[in-house]
Amino acid sequence: MRTVRDESGDRYLLVKQSTESSRVRDPATGEERYVDNDAITPVDGASPLETAAAGVPPAVRRVLAATHDDRSLGLLAEVVDRGPVAVRDLLSAYDLCESDLHGLLAEFRAAGLIEESGVGGERGYAATETATDALSHLRRD
Repeated sequence: MRTVRDESGDRYLLVKQSTESSRVRDPATGEERYVDNDAITPVDGASPLETAAAGVPPAVRRVLAATHDDRSLGLLAEVVDRGPVAVRDLLSAYDLCESDLHGLLAEFRAAGLIEESGVGGERGYAATETATDALSHLRRD
């Protein structure tokens, strides 16, 4: 499989090629269609797997990279749903030890999914627009 682009610069995955036409897949929709070979050109150095991933919204890709299991995804979902939440409340509400909680929060901060926020005079965290957008996409289906 290779990455190709059409005249407008849109990238596709080349699924099959014959002498006159090629079948390409749109990474954003998964739809396949036939196009004339003259209408596409190969994209040198472009990984077909990265092209396929580009069809997933950037915010969702960021969440997928930052959450390693159901617990971490659940923690992020809780911060999104509860709004700004104090660290003390997170520690008392969930089955995470302090070091695990702080490790996950640090990963979420580094990924731009949460930001520090004061909650009732205590240190807490709030979800960023990126996290809220990503969870909205993930929950649609």
